Amino acid sequence: MIEVIDLVFEYPGTRALNGVSFQIEPGNITALVGPNGAGKTTLLRCMAALEVPLHGEVRVDGENIHEDPRACHRKLGYLSDFFGLYDELTVRQCLLHAAASHGILAREQLRAVEQAATRLDISDRLEMKAGELSRGLRQRLAIAQAVVHEPQILMLDEPASGLDPEARHSLAELFLTLRDQGMTLVVSSHILSELDEYSTDMLVLRDGCILSHDPIKQEVAASVCLRLSLTGPCSDLQSQLAGLPGVSAVEGDDESAIFLFSGDISARHDLLKTLLDLGLPICAFAEQQRNMQSAYLESMRRQNSQEGAR
Repeated sequence: MIEVIDLVFEYPGTRALNGVSFQIEPGNITALVGPNGAGKTTLLRCMAALEVPLHGEVRVDGENIHEDPRACHRKLGYLSDFFGLYDELTVRQCLLHAAASHGILAREQLRAVEQAATRLDISDRLEMKAGELSRGLRQRLAIAQAVVHEPQILMLDEPASGLDPEARHSLAELFLTLRDQGMTLVVSSHILSELDEYSTDMLVLRDGCILSHDPIKQEVAASVCLRLSLTGPCSDLQSQLAGLPGVSAVEGDDESAIFLFSGDISARHDLLKTLLDLGLPICAFAEQQRNMQSAYLESMRRQNSQEGAR
């Protein structure tokens, strides 16, 4: 388990992290999201024991990683947004260098290289030079270097940056495979639709503070997100909806709305009947699948509302 406790980090004149605390359970893929300058990269670097915070702790399996960073690096894999490869080395040589850097014994390095190459599906490229690889394969090689020592935790900063849609989908499948093999992943990205493919949890960061940390596929008993569409405009649609039992968080315009509804199937039927009795020209009434983008925007709206109320 990863535990971050009251983490504070400052650059000259700027507080990048302000009392950040959360926990990540084993086997999860946590999406770290937020606007530019939110502190995502700083947080990842602190979690990877590459930066020393002004205050607070990061613990992995109960151990403070900043007390013995090298020991904790054996449990962690990290890939930065802008990574470098030795273009004149072959894929095999790059992986051997990474294995040696992580302290893997010489007699075990070949096995580690073969295993990492198999995991990342680059075994057929071992004799190619890194500089000859496509953008997607370079990304796979970089991740292979980060996992060659078989870490428990893998942290990646914008791993899909610059990749085409096919390569992004392939990367998503790879992350799911790594999780199934026992790794815990923390992935920072701006591409929310891509994160939807594989993430189990979302941690929203803004101005160095945690806005929310929730399961993405959170199932709330008797609570659903519904979409209502009309054949024509109704000027007081949102107010009519907001005044009905079980309805909350209404958003939309004069012709459509999305809202949360607390109630079972029978209660949903009664709600639809009530809306028809009100004379609303309904053409669609269905459950709206909440995705990562809607959850992220909801977190931002809540924060803006709280700031406006102060």
